[in-house]
Order: sequence, then structure tokens, then C-alpha cells
Amino acid sequence: MPGHRLEHTRPSYLLAIEQGCDYIEPDDVATKDGVLVVRHENEISNTTDVAHRPEFADRKVGKVVDGVHYVGWFTEDFTLAEIKTLRVRERLPQLRPHNIVLAHVEQILTFDEVLDIAAQASTDRDEPIGVYVETKHPTYFASIGLDLNDLLIADLERRRANQADAKITIQSMETANLKALRERTPLTLVQLMDRQGAPYDFVASGDSRTYRNLRKVPQLERIAEYADGIGPNKSQVIKRDVMGRLSGETKLVRRAHRLGMTVHIWTMRSENNFLPANLRQSRDKAAHGDAMGEYLAFFNAGVDGVFTDFTQTAVRAREVWLARQ
Repeated sequence: MPGHRLEHTRPSYLLAIEQGCDYIEPDDVATKDGVLVVRHENEISNTTDVAHRPEFADRKVGKVVDGVHYVGWFTEDFTLAEIKTLRVRERLPQLRPHNIVLAHVEQILTFDEVLDIAAQASTDRDEPIGVYVETKHPTYFASIGLDLNDLLIADLERRRANQADAKITIQSMETANLKALRERTPLTLVQLMDRQGAPYDFVASGDSRTYRNLRKVPQLERIAEYADGIGPNKSQVIKRDVMGRLSGETKLVRRAHRLGMTVHIWTMRSENNFLPANLRQSRDKAAHGDAMGEYLAFFNAGVDGVFTDFTQTAVRAREVWLARQ
């Protein structure tokens, strides 16, 4: 629930569960000693207090990750013990100033701890809370000797969760790691797709295909051979016009459904900054607009699920949409 709590923290996941989410979503990166931890990116200067920790000043470096140069502090340069000394802060302070005061308290979670949160919350529930994990930058991590697939499977096997009845979904912006996982797990796999650019494993191997190519039927057929669903950027499902307004549905949902794949879009947020121009209700980027209208438009477009920073709004929108059917 990053809209009201710090992203990827225990309070955030617990509030999302309390408000009715079906899944919690950890983004997984790796530490120096090969432990999966949960951060939006492996560069952590914007999401932790590491830049203000003098004992780690010498860890600040420049790196190229997926073709982009970054300067900062990276999870793979810290052991888990060191990572656990850091404290989390708000990633979008200009848009979520109410979360700024929550800094300096919460630790970075491990993937294992997120699985614990879901398991504990599922006690005495008819339907368990699921975990929808994304492995971030798998090609990059493999290049430095940290195979995210190996680490993920090891965690799941140790917990006896690498089995068909576990409510765990694995997603990635890349393709090769998902294809490799298909041989190693019966769990649901989802191919993430952005509105521009290309999977970095394509870039690294010289493959000229882009995410735009992946939306076409022949490429979707290839995806359906290893993945159970797709997770497109929401603008791939409903386009925006030159003024930034919702303008019309694409054929992507129908194409995926014909191939037996689900469609889960990302990311729904309530702030005007993220909403289509026709659903903004003021010029204040941090103020909330007509998020309900956006949810209903995407439910009408046939998506099977949404990722959201505001669980309560998403659940309410689903209730309203279902009541109208």
C-alpha cells in the first residue's frame, strides 16, 4: 500500500491485506551474499537512508544497469547484515509527503519475510493471500554472479512452496529468465511488458525485438508457450491521446485471452500526476483525481487484475463494477 505506507515494508503489506488485496507484490533484488531482498530497484539511495550513513560512504559507485548509468549505492555491494542496518524512506516524497514522517523506522525485508507475512495473514482465511513476485534486472545480476532464478527457486524449495497449489506468481520484464523458470517450477509465470523499450535480455543478445513487437499475435503466441499471463503497462490496454486523455482500447486483452493468458496491468495510482488528463481534478499533482473512473475503464476493457498503490480504492472500484454487470 505505497499510497499510505512506505513501499515494500511490513506496514504497507499489512495495510493492503487489511483493505482486501488478493496478492502482495515484492520486487526482488539480491545482496552481496546471495539473499533476495525487497526493493523497487537495486540502487537504494532514493529508498533508504544509506546516503546519510558515513560508514557506507565508500560504497557509492557508478554502475551501468540495463544500459543505464547510475551513481549511488547498490544492494549487491552489501551483505544482508549490512542491509538490515539501513532504514527505509519514501521514494516519491513530492507526491506523498504524508509518508515522509514514516522514515527511519522500517528495515528492508527479505523475500522470505514477505512470504512469512502472507502466510501469517492467510491463517483462518478461506482464500490465502498470494505473493506476486518480480525479479528485477535478472540479466544484470547474472552478469555479476548472482542468478535470481537460482536464489528464488532455492527459497521456494526450502519452504516447500515450489508447487502448483502455492498461491505464488512470478513475473519479469525480461523473457529468458521466465523461459528458464518454466522448466523449474509449476507456479504461474507472467511476462511483464512496458510501453516502450525492450526486454534487456533482448538488448544484451542483439535481438532487435521490442515490447511493441511482443504485443503482436505471433509474439504473444511465443509468450503463451512459457507464460500463463502478461502484465502490460496500462497504456498498452487503453491508449492515451496527444492530450494525455484515455482514448480507446487496444486489441491486447482480446489477443491474450484468445491464447488463454490472463492480463494484469500496472500500476494504478490515485494522484493526479499519474491519472489520464481527463480524470485529473486539479492542477495539484499530489492531490487525488477520479481514480474510480480509470479503474472502471480498465475493468470494462476486460483486464483480469490490476496492480495498485491504493488497495481500498481498487477494491471499491471492483465492487462497483461487479454490481453493474
